[in-house]
Amino acid sequence: MSGNPETATRPAKINIPDSVSTQFHHEAGAEKFGLTQQAFAGVLQEVVSKYLPATASPSEILDFLTHLRLEELALARGCALGSEVAWEVFLTRYREKLFSAAYSIVPGDANARELADSLYADLYGTHTAQGQRISKLNSFTGRGSLEGWLRAVLAQEYVNRFRRQQRLVSMEEQVEGGAQFEAEAPDPTQAIDARLREATDQALMSLAAEDKFILASYYLDGRTLAEVARLLGVHESTISRKLEKITAWTRKAILSGLMKRGMSRKEAEQTMEVEVTELSLDVRRRLMQEKGEQTVP
Repeated sequence: MSGNPETATRPAKINIPDSVSTQFHHEAGAEKFGLTQQAFAGVLQEVVSKYLPATASPSEILDFLTHLRLEELALARGCALGSEVAWEVFLTRYREKLFSAAYSIVPGDANARELADSLYADLYGTHTAQGQRISKLNSFTGRGSLEGWLRAVLAQEYVNRFRRQQRLVSMEEQVEGGAQFEAEAPDPTQAIDARLREATDQALMSLAAEDKFILASYYLDGRTLAEVARLLGVHESTISRKLEKITAWTRKAILSGLMKRGMSRKEAEQTMEVEVTELSLDVRRRLMQEKGEQTVP
């Protein structure tokens, strides 16, 4: 029987003695970032297996681990797991550094803040349909500084944006130059269903006033996480967590509403893939309904 081509390319796992993983778990202060000794041992094994051959000697493994930025590795992975303490530390240490890095890439406070803030969703993480948390911070291995890694990620995000913009400009130039593009036939699966409007409206009505305010401030008014946090008198990491919970709950409520209105789960999920900009939903009205009751400077 032939082997799985995916598993064939994976690096062989290197076992790390419990005494060694316990030592580095303590040195990294991983416990305060929400990482148990077992969890941090798994992180170390992942990193070592990625960079060292399966034949690496115990002394080579120990030397490799000694040169890792263990505390920063624990911090990053704790943030990826959603640890509140880890996020408090992360924002305190790197919030302004990330902005400074963004400012060196794109001039202007507003543009730099927007670029820096655009990373937080990927850094904080999202959940898959199976409940698995996905965070870009899981890619940090501790071989270099976390600050340097963040700068590299930020620069890549800027490059990606530039490339997307170039593609849009290229398309516009072709249109202006007289190139003709055949209009795409409308996709019947993308038709707007009244049940989506009803389910979305019901879900938004069910939100608490503060939750509506957070969604409206962030998504409609374009305020940054820091600005929303200042308005509500809480820490920025609190708003990040609340925003994720609110959006996750709202999506689940809309999905449930569609299924109650006769759709199968697959049909409901396909319906929700329609771009929001193409939906004739009165989202702003619902979100703004109680937003005015909040004190906004």
